[in-house]
This record gives sequence, C-alpha cells and structure tokens, in this order.
Amino acid sequence: MNGRSWQYADLNAIATLEAENFSDPWNHRMLADSFLSGNFYGSLLEEEGVITAYGGVSVVLDEAEVQLICTAEVYRRCGRGGRILEDLLEIAEEKGAKRVFLEVRVSNAPAMSMYLKYGFCGLYARSRYYPDGEDALVMVKELG
Repeated sequence: MNGRSWQYADLNAIATLEAENFSDPWNHRMLADSFLSGNFYGSLLEEEGVITAYGGVSVVLDEAEVQLICTAEVYRRCGRGGRILEDLLEIAEEKGAKRVFLEVRVSNAPAMSMYLKYGFCGLYARSRYYPDGEDALVMVKELG
C-alpha cells in the first residue's frame, strides 16, 4: 500500500468514490476548487490503478483541517483509512500546522474510533451540521 499525492487526473475517480460512499458527497467542482486552492494537499492509495482510499487536508498558517477521508467500501477495516490519516497528519506538520481539526458525523463510530486512536479529542458538537440534519463532532489533534 503505497500512498501518493493527488493529481488533477484523479479527480473524476475521487468524485465517483465520493458519490458511492457519502450521502452529501463532494462533487468534481468542489474537489477541483480545493485541489487548485494552493493550501490543499491530497493523499491516496491505489491498487492496480484503482483508487482504494483517499483524503485531503488544508493548511492555513498553523492550523490544518482534514477536509475529507474515504476508503472504498470493499477495502474498509484493513488499515487504509489510518494510512491516509497518517499521510495527512505528516503533510500538515511539514506545512507548519500545530493543530489539526476535523468534523465527523456523530453516527460514524468507526471513523471516531480511528480518530481517537490517532490522538484526536472531541472538542464540541455542531448541531444539524450535515444537510440531512445530523450533528457533527469537531475533533482536534495537537501536533509536535
């Protein structure tokens, strides 16, 4: 499982995985806008040319935010999400971030468990954050 940075040519495949895995997916334009923003960094894993997991982080000054992270359904529970998260944390630290934030659906226990394993702590809830009305838990990890 070797990770690599996103390339613009990956955006169609990532948008497809977003649509297959989330009720409120990032579309191609959202992905492209982030990719081209200058403060966004993406990491992905692929096997035989097929993207199996990906994530992205934005870094502004000394703060970073994990914008998205996903593992294709058939590859879940195999360490791919953790590998992507490790890449994103490393990128954030290299770019000067002192802390990393993320939001996670309160119903997404597997993701929360992974984030806790990697040292994230719950900070506060955002009520009705997602389009379907579900709350988000904002989590933070101090770096360094």
